[in-house]
Amino acid sequence: MSYKCSRCKRDVTLDEYGGVRCPYCGHRVLLKERSPDVKEIDVK
Repeated sequence: MSYKCSRCKRDVTLDEYGGVRCPYCGHRVLLKERSPDVKEIDVK
């Protein structure tokens, strides 16, 4: 799963034991990348 650091804007991939922290700047707020797919819902 890919994330983006909210401070330095670099792409980050997390490993299981590394914790939630950007390896480049150390910031702890990471944003989950959204897929470009659009879901349509039919409302009746």
